[in-house]
Amino acid sequence: MKKYALIGHPLGHSLSPQIHERLMKLAGIDGTYELLDIPPEELNDRFAELTALDGFNATIPHKIGIIPYCDRLDSSAERFGSVNCVKNGSEKVGYNTDVFGFTRSIDMLGAKLASRVLVIGCGGVGRMIAAEAAYSGGSVTVAALSDFLADAEKTIEGIKARMPGADIKTVGIKGTALCGGDFGGSVPEFDLLINASPVGMFPKIDAVPCAEEVIKSAGRVFDVVYNPKDTLLTKTARELGKPAMTGMAMLVLQAAAAQEIWNGAVFSAEDLKALIADMENAI
Repeated sequence: MKKYALIGHPLGHSLSPQIHERLMKLAGIDGTYELLDIPPEELNDRFAELTALDGFNATIPHKIGIIPYCDRLDSSAERFGSVNCVKNGSEKVGYNTDVFGFTRSIDMLGAKLASRVLVIGCGGVGRMIAAEAAYSGGSVTVAALSDFLADAEKTIEGIKARMPGADIKTVGIKGTALCGGDFGGSVPEFDLLINASPVGMFPKIDAVPCAEEVIKSAGRVFDVVYNPKDTLLTKTARELGKPAMTGMAMLVLQAAAAQEIWNGAVFSAEDLKALIADMENAI
């Protein structure tokens, strides 16, 4: 029996065991997946426990802290300086499957990153999304609250250092939600609007990261928030006739990518869509 786990701290309720157990069943893999709450100061002492596993996922606060324990990094992890998946074996290899989950979700939405992309939020996931969109040839605008605008600009400096020709810029959110005034008047048109902030997440489900005028300016909408099943952002987008998707697809698809790495598993699009729908209903 193969053994896998998710490490993090603190670890509350997580859908990861349920998702991975379903994926392993689909792939015919006999395995278990558990949650391991490991404070950062205990990581070194408990690393031997992790090496006994066939592989493991890492979430906050270990996505950077786990890097020195890897023998090498896959290009996905090296590009973003973040590891959320480790494959054990003759060498311990760190991967970033968050980016695979993200890009595959965008494909499922029918959108393209090589387009006009608006990213709201510039935390860990926002930095990855902004960078991937820029690396994919997109014309990227990163919107961040005024207090975090300097951090967003540092992120852009890092992206341009790796890719001098990157078309990426920032806009500051002066209020609580992005609006036309933040652009100096009318909102530019975007092919894809991505909410990479926690705005709208349970229990504050009545919040939205941008004004309706911004949603109207977008062709498609992707919200990394997956609880609730339908955020106010995606509800509003659909009411305006815009294709929209929440982050449950990203969560499931990054887990599927981990199983591909660990076991060479192959999943059909139909099975993955069914699993995404079941996980949305499980919230």
